[in-house]
Amino acid sequence: MIGQVFREHWARVLAALVSWTGDLDVAEEAAQEAFAVAAERWPRDGVPADPVAWLVVTGRNRAVDRLRRDRRHAEKLRLLDHPIAGPSAEADMDRSDIPDERLELFFLCCHPALAPEAQVALTLRALGGLSTPQIARAFLVSEETMKRRLSRARHKIRAAGIPFTIPRSDLLPGRLAAVLAVLYLVFNQGYGDNEAGLAAEAIRLGRVLLGLMPGEPEVAALLALMLLHDSRRAARVRDGEIVLLGEQDRALWDAAQIREGRALLGRAVALGAAGPYAVQAAVADLQTERPIDWPAVAALYGRLRELTGSAVVELNRAVAVAEVEGPGAALAVLDGLPLEDYRYYHSTRADLLRRLHDTEGARVAYRRALELTTTEAERRFLTRRLAEL
Repeated sequence: MIGQVFREHWARVLAALVSWTGDLDVAEEAAQEAFAVAAERWPRDGVPADPVAWLVVTGRNRAVDRLRRDRRHAEKLRLLDHPIAGPSAEADMDRSDIPDERLELFFLCCHPALAPEAQVALTLRALGGLSTPQIARAFLVSEETMKRRLSRARHKIRAAGIPFTIPRSDLLPGRLAAVLAVLYLVFNQGYGDNEAGLAAEAIRLGRVLLGLMPGEPEVAALLALMLLHDSRRAARVRDGEIVLLGEQDRALWDAAQIREGRALLGRAVALGAAGPYAVQAAVADLQTERPIDWPAVAALYGRLRELTGSAVVELNRAVAVAEVEGPGAALAVLDGLPLEDYRYYHSTRADLLRRLHDTEGARVAYRRALELTTTEAERRFLTRRLAEL
């Protein structure tokens, strides 16, 4: 029970405590202590009628205790000095006393003053409830490195006085773009490395954001994109090896996720979505069809290239061009792209050279892709392809 409450309500509890204390460190420690107390008491005393309210009030009590112990927070304690509900009142606290401040927490974590990697890490920590070791593994860094990264981000929030609030309406579009970019980075980290839990966390956070901002078309488009991609997860790996899209067993695709993704894409379009997430979601939708309309996919990637100027998008367009015009035309698209350290550039180039019967060129490209890959499933796939030349 406590594990489920943690997964579902950690962000709500933490957001309420951050709003109340004005300090991310104090709020996070208080939230952790509240969940620890719940793990001890609930099995003995029973689950309160309103678990979230109980956790918030318990967290507030713990926050006050910490502030009292730390003289540096004396002024803050005076500002917060008002009656705290006692144990008998905790379970009766009305939910209306706990405003849904998760949206403010999103924007706090994704403030443009913070480095992008810090934005992602803070989002996973604050809204996803992931531990520091879990985040460190996701970023392929040591736990100590991630601790320092999170510490620097929290220090910058305090030093710069970054507010726990939704920005002014004229600043909202730019800040929302950062939030969406972080969510997509989190999803790609999990999807690309086949970390189901991390991808699922990004989808869950996307649902939270859509619930908080239901009228934002690109929010709906991003959630649609993640769902459509994730619907193929069960078919992406077979016998420990990556399976390409055209060779996947479609019976393993999640039909419910595909339906939901398409519905969300339709909703996004109806709201006026025309940005990069909507275009990528449209591509993902086309890729669920049989046969795939590759000319339409190539055209959409062309549009996405105009929107983003991304070399990775041009790489994806090359894959579609190969299906429409052949591997030679696709190889011409790849030439000159600044992606020498990107594993998918070399694996794509290797496949095109293989199809053009340039065996030696394909070997060189496969070997470079192997040097850069970070997952065992991809390593096995590339090794097999190299052996087949």
